[in-house]
Amino acid sequence: MKNANDLKQLLRQIDHKSYPAYKDTRGSYRFPGYVLNIDHVQGDPFASPSKVSVSVAGLEAGFPVDTYDQPHKRIALQDHILRLFSRALGQYSFKARGSGKSGLISVSRCGQEILERTACQLNPKNGDLLIRMEVGFPADGRRINSGELIKILFDFLPECIPASLFYKRLNARKIQQVRELSEDQYYIRQQLKEKRLTAFVANGTILPRESGISSRPMKNAVPFCSPKSLEITLDLPHRGPIAGMGIPQGITLIVGGGYHGKSTLLKALELGVYDHIAGDGREYVATDDTAVKIRAEDGRSIKKADISMFINNLPNNQDTRVFSTEDASGSTSQAANVVEAMEADTRLFLIDEDTCATNFMVRDDLMQRVVHRDQEPITPFIERVRQIYQEQGISSILVAGSSGSYFHVADVILQMNQYKPMDITKLAKEEAKKFPLTCEDAPKATPPQNSRCPRQACAFRKNDRIKMKTLGKDAFSINKETVDLRYVEQLVDSEQTTALAYLLKYMELHCFNGHTALKDIVAELSDRIQKHGLVSVNEGAYLSSNLAMPRPQEIYACVNRYRGLML
Repeated sequence: MKNANDLKQLLRQIDHKSYPAYKDTRGSYRFPGYVLNIDHVQGDPFASPSKVSVSVAGLEAGFPVDTYDQPHKRIALQDHILRLFSRALGQYSFKARGSGKSGLISVSRCGQEILERTACQLNPKNGDLLIRMEVGFPADGRRINSGELIKILFDFLPECIPASLFYKRLNARKIQQVRELSEDQYYIRQQLKEKRLTAFVANGTILPRESGISSRPMKNAVPFCSPKSLEITLDLPHRGPIAGMGIPQGITLIVGGGYHGKSTLLKALELGVYDHIAGDGREYVATDDTAVKIRAEDGRSIKKADISMFINNLPNNQDTRVFSTEDASGSTSQAANVVEAMEADTRLFLIDEDTCATNFMVRDDLMQRVVHRDQEPITPFIERVRQIYQEQGISSILVAGSSGSYFHVADVILQMNQYKPMDITKLAKEEAKKFPLTCEDAPKATPPQNSRCPRQACAFRKNDRIKMKTLGKDAFSINKETVDLRYVEQLVDSEQTTALAYLLKYMELHCFNGHTALKDIVAELSDRIQKHGLVSVNEGAYLSSNLAMPRPQEIYACVNRYRGLML
């Protein structure tokens, strides 16, 4: 392996040459305490930045084994290291001069959620550490300015790397706190299963966010306080006893006036499938990690979904057991979202009335009298929610602000009053008796059939280069086909979206064969990722973009919204 002096000498030799001469720098170079890898060099100073990584041997990094010997602890530690490194790099980005992206030094920017990312990987077997970053190789016009790159690689990075990646240079107490928080969060998730809960929200949690475009906690917000009837106490391994609201399995309804915190609570539960960093305010909010937010999604495509549990007897005699459309209505899209979530093995639906198709959720008495059941193809969710729980074991948490019909079917009814929850189950049930539901019992429905076997699309049978592009958090394109994910609301980072693009490409190339069921494909893919990491689905010479781990539920959502899917 070459050393740092070899790299410096090479850079001096190519100074002021045409920009492509930077390609000669590709390779690995040993620096004191770490190895610098130049994995890919950009084509010109205005192109996407060069890909650089840093490898630190486990003995040099020196992190204690008990900080990463379990997956949840390792992911939390990786997240912490990445945040430290990002802050260290921030003070040097664009300090080197040049045209285009010259002088850029960047690494993945983490949000409030703790995600497993390819930007920072710690080998659980030996403690080896790998950090991936982007560097804009400096140029004057399109001529190499190697003096500025020497400044980046030999002045800036040697300051940031030891201060962020070597345990002996870090705050040991802070590392211990990261480990302890991850163990406490893991313990809460285990308790959800043991105590048959769908979610836990600790007293003192700060639910509101700073603004619609900021996920940081709101200052001076009302802390959460559980109703006594739902309050439980968990004895965490490190923090000790912590009280909060335990939402039991079954059907839970959240009601209340506008702006009193109904949707804010539901949003916290949506994102409670992820752990959060200390100081977020939601560190001790945990939701069943298979939970799926269900909503209407007008205009989405549906490919051979069995929505017969909710929609039958269409005027055009279309078979709803293998229903397809390129432009779904609100009710049809929501029905598809429900059955697709069931296929993805969810144990909890999260539903907000504000984003639902009204005719899918409920039909009032007057409408039922005017438009008889045999004239209405839709069986509303209210008539299936109990059956889904009893037969499929899938709970529901619903937010409602205008219709009281769900009082009749709910097991627990919470009222949010100025961000404070009150258990009004007994009162609401008594009042509901005065307004009995007059609808007939819905006909029994069989569970949806999940036997779809995707085939490889024609575009992936050729040897042409497959082009992918991430369009922020909300979409990506693959071979000019855009996959719209803006209503998959539990995606929190554009790197998850990029990972879904890679996963879809991998499935098209290796998994879609016309005889393996989608359910088996996603299960095998998830197992591969768990064993070998997200990088295992990248088959290029280098990882062109950093990736963040999506859940299996989002993999299903991606495939189901892929208009190029062949069935």
